[in-house]
Amino acid sequence: MLTTASLNMAGLKETFFISHGSPTLSIDDSLPARHFLKAFQQRVLPEKPNSILVVSAHWETTEPAVNAIHGPSDTIYDFYGFPKPMYQLKYPAPGALELANKVKKLLEEAGFERVFEDKKRGLDHGAWVPLMLMYPEADIPVCQLSVQTDMDATYHYNLGRALAPLRKEGVLIVGSGSATHNLRTMQRNNDSVASWAAEFENWLRESLLSGRYEDVNHYEEKAPFAKLAHPRPEHFYPLHVAMGAAGVNPKAELIHDSWTNYTLSYASYKFTEST
Repeated sequence: MLTTASLNMAGLKETFFISHGSPTLSIDDSLPARHFLKAFQQRVLPEKPNSILVVSAHWETTEPAVNAIHGPSDTIYDFYGFPKPMYQLKYPAPGALELANKVKKLLEEAGFERVFEDKKRGLDHGAWVPLMLMYPEADIPVCQLSVQTDMDATYHYNLGRALAPLRKEGVLIVGSGSATHNLRTMQRNNDSVASWAAEFENWLRESLLSGRYEDVNHYEEKAPFAKLAHPRPEHFYPLHVAMGAAGVNPKAELIHDSWTNYTLSYASYKFTEST
């Protein structure tokens, strides 16, 4: 059982979806989302979690997988053609082996028949870029969970539901993806927002804030410009996991909203367990 004795908290009511945007979030001080994440501990979640579970868009597997790491995590540079200083950044957070085992057990008990343990994989940039801003000390154990892009959003919502008990043990559950993610439509140095991207994000915000979670689970049929906003679902599914992990009918709150490159949204949400 995960220990909470060393921390001044018995559990968490919240889960989070963070739009991590471009890898340049790691170095670009002009991005408002960077400043939002750097202030996360002060303004969003002052309690220090016992460990962190990140569901990253940048780890796709056919079946659920966790990285079960003992010791410091490797930093994976899974991006290409970016400024050299980005490849020198490190986030050696300790692995969360105990959490990985707990995730595997909960998912298997919920009917996810096979959960793979990867004992070598470090943290991809969907995990370490936001975490190095949120928790720069890199002293909280971190575990990653993969997404399954051949499955649907409801599957990922149910995956999150299975993980909800972790919150009571002080585990911070973070879905790391993007509210919109169509790289082919991005335009550098364009501060305006494409109308279709704004319409999709407005639909998402209204759906979440009004508790229409089933609509979000069926976004491909319900949302305007769904396929344009997400040609592939890997950056959206982390939201469904975070949504499910907050329990039945959680309260959604938009905690950050900014745009870059014409179509890339940094909209981020907090989901709080209903009482």
